Amino acid sequence: MNWQPIVQLIESATLQPFKLFKVTALTGGDINAAYRLQTENLSFFVKLNSPDRLAMFEAEALGLQALAQARTIRVPKLIACGKTADHAFLALEYIALNNLNPRSEQLLGQQLAKLHKQKQAYFGWRCDNTIGSTVQVNGRHTDWVTFWQEQRLGHQLTLAAAKGYGSRLQTLGEKLCANLEPLFSGYRPQPALVHGDLWRGNVAADEQGNPVIYDPACYFGDRETDLAMTELFGGFSPAFYQAYQAVYPLTPGYASRKTLYNLYHILNHLNLFGRSYQHQAENMILALLKETHAEE
Repeated sequence: MNWQPIVQLIESATLQPFKLFKVTALTGGDINAAYRLQTENLSFFVKLNSPDRLAMFEAEALGLQALAQARTIRVPKLIACGKTADHAFLALEYIALNNLNPRSEQLLGQQLAKLHKQKQAYFGWRCDNTIGSTVQVNGRHTDWVTFWQEQRLGHQLTLAAAKGYGSRLQTLGEKLCANLEPLFSGYRPQPALVHGDLWRGNVAADEQGNPVIYDPACYFGDRETDLAMTELFGGFSPAFYQAYQAVYPLTPGYASRKTLYNLYHILNHLNLFGRSYQHQAENMILALLKETHAEE
């Protein structure tokens, strides 16, 4: 691996000389290769992919910048984003990460609530980005239900049909998309900056125990989407949820909408990883149709 082109681009971004001392391959992701690049007194976290994936890294960089500007939860500082002849890359501040502890989970709950309280003008985002390696469509909308119907569930169902997951899944999915309104009875979410992929694998603590979030799929959406995602793959401690609720209490009906929001991620897993997620997706849709009194 010839690191010199990336080293030169980092030098240009930081306006500091960068004499590469050590490169360490890092594990944990299944989409990008990741490395720690070290000088004698500095470290950078660098993600690599093929040159045609530059837009994915550029969108991630925009999300990290938006989260940083909100000044609530720590995110790795953006250093540089670009491409060489062989790679697209994203260079970030290197943070030594540790497991969350009870204090850091409590802080995360408080800080996430403060992030979600900041008002935004519309649903969507300034560009499309990715959820995993799937394109996440983020056209601007003023109506949340339409946004979720078309750009979240509809988009994933279209991808699933193209991959051969048709028939019952598509019939159920279309029926659900046509019957979302009852899930929002008395509830009109306000646009909030959401992380978009907030599961336990994208959160850690720094050396001082402060929470750090990374690998965002940001957009302006219902804050409940972030909360729902935290419950999908293992969840966080009660201290996290109690701290969030103390700052920004959830609205009645969240338990049903949580299933709707997590269906998006399960459909995405179906499209990324295969048929083992189809039965789970269908069962989630059936439960939601029962809630809306639009059973099969």
